Formats: sequence, structure tokens, C-alpha cells
Amino acid sequence: MRVLLRSPRLRRFVPGVVAFALLSTSVGAQSTPQSATLRGRILDAVSGAPLVDATVAATTTGASVRTDSAGRYRIDGLKVGIHRFLVSAAGYTRGSVTLAFAQREVMERDLELDPVGRTLSAEDSAKAQILPTVPVTAPMSAGRRFDDFERRRTTGRGQYLTRTQLEEGQFGTLQDAMRPLRGVRYSCAGSTCLVQMARAPLGCSPDYVVDERVDNMFGPLVPVRDIQAIEVYTGASDVPGEFAGTNAGCGVIVIWTTNGRASKRT
Repeated sequence: MRVLLRSPRLRRFVPGVVAFALLSTSVGAQSTPQSATLRGRILDAVSGAPLVDATVAATTTGASVRTDSAGRYRIDGLKVGIHRFLVSAAGYTRGSVTLAFAQREVMERDLELDPVGRTLSAEDSAKAQILPTVPVTAPMSAGRRFDDFERRRTTGRGQYLTRTQLEEGQFGTLQDAMRPLRGVRYSCAGSTCLVQMARAPLGCSPDYVVDERVDNMFGPLVPVRDIQAIEVYTGASDVPGEFAGTNAGCGVIVIWTTNGRASKRT
């Protein structure tokens, strides 16, 4: 509901529940010396047409009046102080307004009601702000079993490879998959290459954690076809607390396989 101030200098539209201080000018004395009066019109907020047979009720006194053919209403006998008025009409949303009255004050207020199911006008639509689209760039979750993988990936520590990346790279071995990663080097003897971290001392091999268990025997030999995800931490400062140990300075390689254990979380 909107409240229209009659004075051009004070004219203002305010939706919803509105509270006004003593802004009105005393227009004339009433029959009861200490009482005040509220009068005005009830209008359609869209067309501005007067609403006939609309109801204006003062909750503080119980007084209730209906508008005439011109949409006019008048409530007399209001005591000095604050009064709340409810306004209703068939086919319109209800409104309310709270006003403060002085002695012998005659306050004029035109009140507007919105039709039920009102659509935005062209002017309102022009003022509406269209928000820009926001692209979703977060990587797709690998599933509940990989909650810890996802949690660590969001920290920005370490390097991560998903099954999709492994398939796109068409890597032949685990060592081939990690070759593009920064801070990783290889120690090769013939056809066999062992992974080492660039920041680790010579001869210091990383720990392999396969499906949440340390396995330095099987870890380097896991076939790429069985790997769902890889985490690589190249130094002690990158290694998460759950993998910290005596070999943390040598790095940690975490491997998630196709047949790994299901998460214990419920």
C-alpha cells in the first residue's frame, strides 16, 4: 500500500507499512476539542481510480468506515497519539499505515492499494536490475567416497589429477601421468623410472598412499587404468596433516583406485 501526501512539497510514495511523524498541517478545529480526524481517498495503485466501498479501520479505537462513490473516507474522534489503520478492498492486497496525531489535527492522506496479482508496469520493469550471468567453474565432484579428496583440492595445496584428466592425457604409466606436474623429477635406471620430488634430498622417495593406506610397494606400480584420482604433494609445507610423518619432506603421492574402500562416513 502507498500513502500519498497531499502537499506538493511533501508528496511521496511509500509501500508497505508506513510510519509518519507529525508532518501534517492542522486544517481546522473539530467538534470535540481534543480529538483529531483522518480523511482522504482510497485509490487503485495502478490506474489511480478511486475505490468504492473500501474499508478503513482504526485498530486503536475500533472505528471503521467505508469509502463513498469518490473513494473518500473520514474517521473522526481520534485521540492524540499514534494510531494504526488497516485498509482493504475486494480484489486488492491489504495495506496498513501508522500515523501520529496532534490535538484537533485534521490529517489528509490518500492511500493506494495494489490489485491482487499485479504485474510490473513498463516503468517498474525499466527500473528492474538484470543481474549478469555467473559461470559455474567449480570442478564436478567425484562422489561421496572422494570427500577427502575434494576437501583437500579446495585448499589450493598440492596438485590434483582426476580420472577425466588421466583419460585425456592417455598416459601409459603412473610416472607418465605425473611427469607434467611441477616439482616432480625422475630417477631412471634402464626402463624403470622412480619418482622423486625436486625439493627432496637425493635418494629420498615419496610415500605412496593407496586408498587411504600407506603402500610403498604397490603404489608406484598401480596401473593407470585402475586410478580414479591422484594427489601430489612435493614437500613438507604442502603435505596435509593427515599424511605428515617422518617422510613428509620427501613428498606424498595419494592414489585413489577404482576398487578402493568406500567412505566410512554415513
